Order: sequence, then structure tokens, then C-alpha cells
Amino acid sequence: MDAVVIGAGTNEQACARLLARAGMKVAVLAGGPYLAGPGAARGSPPPRLARELGLRAHDIEPRRPDPWLTVPLDGGGRLELSRDMTRSVAAIRRLSARDAARWPEFCARMARIAGALEALYLDHPPDFTGGAAANLVALARHALRLRALGRVGLEDFLRVVPMPVADWLDDWFESDALKGALAAAGVAGLAHGPRAAGTALRLLESQLGNAPGVFRAPDSGLGDLAAATPGVDLRADAEVARIMVRGGRVTGVALAGGEEIAAAIVVSGAGPKRTLLELTDPAWLDPEFARAVRGIRARGAMALVTLAAESPPGWSRLVVAPSLDYLERASDCAKYGRVSDAPFIEAGAGERRADGRYAIHVRAQYTPCVLAQGEWEEERRRAVGEAAVRALSARAPELAGTVVERVLVPPDLEWHYGWPEGQEDEAEPLLDQWLWMRPLPELARYRTPIDGLYLCGRAMHPGGALPGAAGCLAARRIIRDGAARMRRARA
Repeated sequence: MDAVVIGAGTNEQACARLLARAGMKVAVLAGGPYLAGPGAARGSPPPRLARELGLRAHDIEPRRPDPWLTVPLDGGGRLELSRDMTRSVAAIRRLSARDAARWPEFCARMARIAGALEALYLDHPPDFTGGAAANLVALARHALRLRALGRVGLEDFLRVVPMPVADWLDDWFESDALKGALAAAGVAGLAHGPRAAGTALRLLESQLGNAPGVFRAPDSGLGDLAAATPGVDLRADAEVARIMVRGGRVTGVALAGGEEIAAAIVVSGAGPKRTLLELTDPAWLDPEFARAVRGIRARGAMALVTLAAESPPGWSRLVVAPSLDYLERASDCAKYGRVSDAPFIEAGAGERRADGRYAIHVRAQYTPCVLAQGEWEEERRRAVGEAAVRALSARAPELAGTVVERVLVPPDLEWHYGWPEGQEDEAEPLLDQWLWMRPLPELARYRTPIDGLYLCGRAMHPGGALPGAAGCLAARRIIRDGAARMRRARA
């Protein structure tokens, strides 16, 4: 094999497809705890990446439910946010005439600066510290894109990126329900509350790939890219036990069953810690660099709960986040190692199953990875599921009587899916781990210190905000490095 890709998420399959289209023979090894977990393929590659991957529109068309979000109101009734701007304005007007009047402008301005962010995310991360000519050209290109936003757009971009989402929303709206629903997208997957710096950026990222006024990632319509790509061998039962290295250069991988696969290039979709400190012998790393890898922050605060309901809920996605204060109080619990009795809930209506019941997939936040007192025993897991049911049934009576079937808390998510500390993005997507610092400046170019070993997972730029982007960018880097090696060999 020319290359081995570890993992089968959207990024890994996109990387494998591009490498194969460049003429390489690629094996995708899809066994073990670094498989794509629930939600890892949410959304679809944007048009530019789809063209690069050779995909047609119907290959990537995601499911786009409407209304895209249902928000139960504390006083009864619901706020439904639709893809149609007029219907959303009418729904918001029942809460606040002022907010309804401001909604179209808010959506237009968020969509405009999201376009600049997408362009930034579809390129290798800019390095503001480097002086190479190519780097300076890239910085100039990004600067011109931001300048094209105009004065208002540029000011919005520079304000939103470092801002707490609570402050940004307070500038625009007065309705607690609307601000809570939007702020939920700003803190999704984080251990932080809405008053933490950088959470407005997270809200902006939720606009990527959506029409103006939609702030949630669509469900992916993406199938198995690797299986449909000539030159790619997809092995669903192959678990990598070790990445083999000789003389500082990767030589292939060893599988859990003892088989060895030789390859000049290994691309890992597993997180940096797992790849460099567990699958690879850390003795190949500089001690200071190994210490930096151990310090990559990956705090998870989410539990995945599966419920079984007797009847369809009548909505596609429902969020329980009644106000900014509600979210902040819930985050305080996780901050101090406690499970919130009033969690932030995002629930998605699932499929009808063979037994006639309907699956409801719930993300219950804030659930800490490490408890201040005690361990994650089964009773504590059950309490998380019961808290989720209480929060949902209090606002969605149709879910009263639902049965908790499965609860995965952060340590379970690490065990089953390889998410460090239960963090789906493998490295917290906040400002100190963003752009050329994601997840470390030394890894921002997808290369590792071991020759031939690359990273392509969600811990890499641009994280999980654009499905497939990290995989495509890693493949571009590998192809570019290969071309450079050939030029040096000819010289």
C-alpha cells in the first residue's frame, strides 16, 4: 500500500478519496475505538470540497428538516424557527416585535461573515508568525477576503470571533427564549457557558453550510466515500494496534490480530494524543513536544442518551435552553464536577424501529468527564438519563413516559469512539486552539515529527465545522509533500 488511513469518519474517507484520485493505493482501516461516532458526519462538504472530491449534488444532499429548530417556551407554546425567513419572523414576533424586526438583519450579517470564515477554513491555516513568501501570499489573500466584507462586516467579524455568545446576542435581542436557543449552538460540545470568550465563534460556525437564519449543522447525506472510490481498500474489521516506525520514518501499521501492513504514509483520524502517545512509541518524540501533546485541552461535557418513545414526537430537532442564565448555571455544575439537574438538551427525532417505537437521540450537556465526588457508576449514568427525560417531558409532554435505553457519559464516549475525555472535536474548538494553533502550532500543517505520519481528524484545522475539510487539507499536504520529495530526488 502507498498509504494507510486509520478511521472511517468523513475526514478520513475524504482524505483517502483524494489520495486515491492522486494515484495512490490506499487502505482505510475502520476498526477500533477511533471510528466515527454519532454526529461525526453531521453536515456535508461545501461545494468547493465536493467538486474536489468529485461528488455530485445528489451525492451530498443532506436532510434539511423544516422547521429546523423547535424551542419549548416556559409559559407554554413553542417557538419554531423555519428556513423561510417570513415564517421565522412571524414566530419571533409572538415573543418580541423588536426581535422580529431585527432577525433578518442579524441573519444576513451572520451569513456574510460566515462566508469569510468558510473561505478561511477551506485553506491551510494561516501562520501569522512565518515569513516565507508563500505564507505571506496566503495571509494577503485572507486579508483581502476580510476587507471585501466592508467596514460593517469586518467589524462584525473582528467582534464575533473573540466574543462571548451571550454578549453578542444581548446586543441584538431581548427574548430569553430566542437568545437561549441561539446560544445553545455557541456552547454545543463545550464545557464552557455562554459567557465564555470565543463562544460567539462557535455560533458563527453553526451557520456554515446553511441558508441565512439556520444555525444548526444539517444531517449528512454523505455515504461511504471510501467504498465507492477506485484504489481504496476499505476494511471494516481492521483495528490498528501500533503504528510502526523505523529510523524516525513510518513504515506501516500492525493490526490487533498480528497482521502488518507496510506503507510509506500513515494518516490517522484518531486524536493527536492517541496517535502519538498510544499507537506510536513516544520515544520517537522530543520530550518537550510529547509534553505539549499531553497538554492539548479536550474537555468533554456531553452525554449521549437514547430514548424510546411510543409515538413520533412531531418535531425534527428540539432544544431545551430557556435562557442564557439557564445555560450558564448548567455549565457551572460541570465546571465543579457535578452533573446538572437542569441540563442543556438537544434532541433529534430518530427512526421508527422494528418494535414500533421511535428512537430519540439526545445530547445532554453539561455532564463532566471527571466527577468531584465518586466515579461514574451505573446509578449515576441512569440519573443522567432520567434528568434528560425530566427536562424534555416538562416542555414536550408527548415525551412523557419515554424509556431510557442507553446513556453514554464522557468516559464511555472515549472508550467507544476514541473521543478524549468525551470531546467530540478531540481538541476544544476555542481560540487558543484555533487556526495555526490547532491543536498545536507544531501540528498545524497536518504533519507530525515522524516522517510520513500525518493527522486528519477533527482535532486538526478547521475542526468539525466543515465536514471533510480537515481530511481534504491533510491530503493536499501529503500530495504536496510527495511532489516536493520527487523534485528533491531529481535535483
